[in-house]
Parts: sequence; C-alpha cells; structure tokens
Amino acid sequence: MEDSEIRDKDREKDKEEIFSRTVRAGKRTYFFDVKATVAEEQYLTITESKRRFNNEQGKFFYEKHKLFLYKEDFEKFSNGLSDAIEFIQTGKAPVRIEPEPEEHSADAEETPPVSKHLDISFEDLSTGPEEK
Repeated sequence: MEDSEIRDKDREKDKEEIFSRTVRAGKRTYFFDVKATVAEEQYLTITESKRRFNNEQGKFFYEKHKLFLYKEDFEKFSNGLSDAIEFIQTGKAPVRIEPEPEEHSADAEETPPVSKHLDISFEDLSTGPEEK
C-alpha cells in the first residue's frame, strides 16, 4: 500500500471520529463515540467492553457489544432510558404523554378528529331480548 493511500485512510478515520467519551464502571467500560457518515450525518455509537478470560488459551480478551444510535432516534431513546432509570430509582413507572402525530400534507383529505371517548347513552344498551 502506498503512503498516499495510508494518509487518505487516516484522514477518513479522523473525519469519522468527532467526539469520544470513556466511562469506566466496575468491570465494564463504556465508550460513547460521535461519528459521521460520508454524508456528514452524525450518529452515536455506544460500546460496552468487558474483560473476559479464555480458559482454553489462558489469555484475557475483551468482549464488546456495540449499539448504533441515529440522530432521528435520540429523543425517543433518551425518553425510554430516562423512564427506565426513573423506574429503577423510584419503583414506579413514569407517566409519559406522547404528542399527537402531525399531519404530513396540507393536501391530504381532511378527516374528522377521532374522540378517545365514546358518547354512549345507557338507555341504548339492553341486557337481552327479554327487555324489549
């Protein structure tokens, strides 16, 4: 491989890695790395690394698990993580009210809003044919 090819690959790697944070937590280490796609879209990788021992080879190795999180999912992921942490800390499931989805097109055929409650009159209900 020529020197220019090696330099190009190094530049690509430098461009890809934008920010990194390492968190050591007991026997695990977490890596939070912000990277960018070729189209300059940023995303997050979360890597969990655990040191393990291979009995057959008599050597230590690192077992890694990686999660890719894209910008469009940050809010939902953050909400889910916060809810799970709150549940663990308080023992109570948090109440989260999700916003109503927005309509995508002004040209879309208008539909009446759907009520979450039904307007039922109990006089309309019968318990069986013998009441008629």
